[in-house]
Amino acid sequence: MGWVMLALIVVTTAALLVVLRVPRLLWSLVGSMLMLGAAGYARQGQPLTGGQPVKAQSVKLPVDPAYKAMRDALFGRFGGESMYFGISDVALADGKTEFAARVVTGGVDYAPKNPALWSELGNVIALHDNVVSPASLFAYQQAMRLAPDHPGPPFFLGWAYVRAGQLAEARPFWVRALKLTPPNASYRGDIAKRLAILDAYLVQANARP
Repeated sequence: MGWVMLALIVVTTAALLVVLRVPRLLWSLVGSMLMLGAAGYARQGQPLTGGQPVKAQSVKLPVDPAYKAMRDALFGRFGGESMYFGISDVALADGKTEFAARVVTGGVDYAPKNPALWSELGNVIALHDNVVSPASLFAYQQAMRLAPDHPGPPFFLGWAYVRAGQLAEARPFWVRALKLTPPNASYRGDIAKRLAILDAYLVQANARP
């Protein structure tokens, strides 16, 4: 049964390469990955072994170092919210997204006018829901209402959209974040670079037939 599934994966992947018009230069890379997977299955797989139900494991989500660096740069590292960020980061790294959300929610309850906490609540909820859900969007919007001149909330909302694959939705928020960023801010170059990369990708995507 295992070999049948592997064959189906190969056939399906080949079909997707054609349907999605993936450049032929990338076909060899995809083929190599499939061959590597097949070799590993042939060496270690046990296709004749009966299946056994397993418990779902939580997906560990260690905080992206680049995200953390930008969060520190835009919101600071030693504010009152840093304790909540730290506990939430540990929870996410252990796959406990719901607990992480509860931690940041506790911070919001304690300091309801803190835009950094509202922004991070949006991030944690988006990670928990695997999408910028209405609850996540509400948290980001609340952060932007509390700090309309701060680049952090729109920047991280854009980041959440990028992470969800919604690149067009991300762009206006990164544009807004860049406009709100002081000319001499240490993180201005990082925001500008990310926006430039996003724009280049969108132009390339729109140019495809």
